[in-house]
Amino acid sequence: MPMPSSIDIIGAPIEIGTSEPGSLMGPAALRTAGLGRVLQDLGYAVNDAGDLAPDCAAGQRDLPAIRAWMTLIAGAVEAAFTRGSLPLVAGGDHSLSLGSIDGVLRHCRRTGRPVFVLWLDAHADFNTLETSPSGNVHGMPLAALSGEPGFDSLFEGTERPRLDPRHIHLFGLRSIDAGERALVTRREVKVVDMRTIDEFGVVAPLRRILDRVKAAEGHLHVSLDIDFLDPTVAPGVGTTVPGGATFREAHLIMEMLCDSGLVGSLDVVELNPFLDERGRSARVLVELVASLFGRRIIDRPSEMPPLEA
Repeated sequence: MPMPSSIDIIGAPIEIGTSEPGSLMGPAALRTAGLGRVLQDLGYAVNDAGDLAPDCAAGQRDLPAIRAWMTLIAGAVEAAFTRGSLPLVAGGDHSLSLGSIDGVLRHCRRTGRPVFVLWLDAHADFNTLETSPSGNVHGMPLAALSGEPGFDSLFEGTERPRLDPRHIHLFGLRSIDAGERALVTRREVKVVDMRTIDEFGVVAPLRRILDRVKAAEGHLHVSLDIDFLDPTVAPGVGTTVPGGATFREAHLIMEMLCDSGLVGSLDVVELNPFLDERGRSARVLVELVASLFGRRIIDRPSEMPPLEA
């Protein structure tokens, strides 16, 4: 299934889910690093209507403010699908995925396709209000979307679609809280942690995920948290965890996702320009997005010839 020919860039300058200020500047930094221009150069029609702005006071961090953000992001994602565009939500902290994936779930409920999530992140983000040590919402979106207790008031409608936790693939995990670990195991969330990547690389685990999505004719939502990368590659994040993906591992993942033709929506989250080094992390993220949407050094044949002796 080919990717759409148009992409909606949805700016979500949100930092309501984190205690570290600065991620609200993420969308501006991604644009400055050439996000829209790169996608246009690859042949996509880019629709960028600027940043979302919910009807709540600046700095407001309570439940109504979170709900306002989630409702606005979900609506923008659904509107992109209605226009035949692929929604790319540029953040902003990872709590924005409450809205983006909710919009994907609502769209796919109408089309009858199952939703799968590839969560490229150092963290599981499957905490609940009871298990979270920090109380920060950016560590809870997957639990909330999967229907864990305590989150229903964040979403519109009593019959909201739930994300099947067995369709979540955590990729690159290397930091998880104790209560979160037990819940991830109990809910049968799929995990490819950094130990697995160290042993087997990224190719075999990712191919298994892509084969599963393809067999189910599913919609694949990719959520790329900058802390998936090793902080030596991309330091502009408030939740650094050593031992992350290398520059080439990350590009190979993006190239494989592009080749699969399965990606239907994308988040790019947790970029904090205040903590970055002269725009370095923003440029890395834009380069990764370019790889996901088709930038390559040379066209590759479907079957590679044998190496010459």
